[in-house]
Amino acid sequence: MTAGTVELAGEWAVWHAEREETLRAPHGWLSLAGLYWLDGQARAYPELPGTWRAVEGGAEITAARGDGVVVDAALVDGTARVEPVDGKPGVLVEVGERRVEVIRREEHVALRVRDPQAPTRVRFAGVPAFPVDASWVVDGHFTPWDAPRRIDVETVVDGLGFHPTAVGTVRFGLGGAEHELVALAGEAGGVRLHFRDGTSGRSTYGGGRIVRTGPPAADGTVRIDLNRTLNLPCAFTAYATCPLPPAGNTVSVPVEAGEKTPV
Repeated sequence: MTAGTVELAGEWAVWHAEREETLRAPHGWLSLAGLYWLDGQARAYPELPGTWRAVEGGAEITAARGDGVVVDAALVDGTARVEPVDGKPGVLVEVGERRVEVIRREEHVALRVRDPQAPTRVRFAGVPAFPVDASWVVDGHFTPWDAPRRIDVETVVDGLGFHPTAVGTVRFGLGGAEHELVALAGEAGGVRLHFRDGTSGRSTYGGGRIVRTGPPAADGTVRIDLNRTLNLPCAFTAYATCPLPPAGNTVSVPVEAGEKTPV
């Protein structure tokens, strides 16, 4: 192992430990314990007090003060309304130690229950990953579009779409071939590459994985560290509504780097 690989592995270990600690958060993705799609009829749901129903633009919650349902730091005693935004993190409603995330996906509204005692969190033993190797760090070239575009992708929920913002394409060489992927808007000027590859559905999650980059350089050069390729939440839980990769975002060779399918 070269000195560069040793340093890369050390930095990755710190990053991976932080990643697992985030997953272990009391109300993180591993805490999901239920997903309930609402309609216009007020209904009770397992282990949740009161009744919940979809209304135009959001949801209505009806509960008595003694039920302990908290919206905007106030106990609900009657009916409260919440209005989540399509595709964004939901509005959190407190019910004891649980958090009920009210989400909106297109015109649909759902409850996502976050419970610190969920089996996926209590039994979590870490995320398996391929060995770190410097050969999986590649330089690509980012070509921005004239303007960001809202694109349509499918999700793991049949009939439910998702509409991320794409900002251009990234082209890079890997395994003796050239690959071009649609790049989604990332954090702090970086981009996100959501793709499938030759490992998808085998040693890695079938819905694809994501790798984030830093901001591209002025000449379009962008460093891609595939050792930091991540699973989406749907790899860990059946109660997420993850998007699938944009059409055509497939790397034709196996990317044996980054996170594997969780146990």
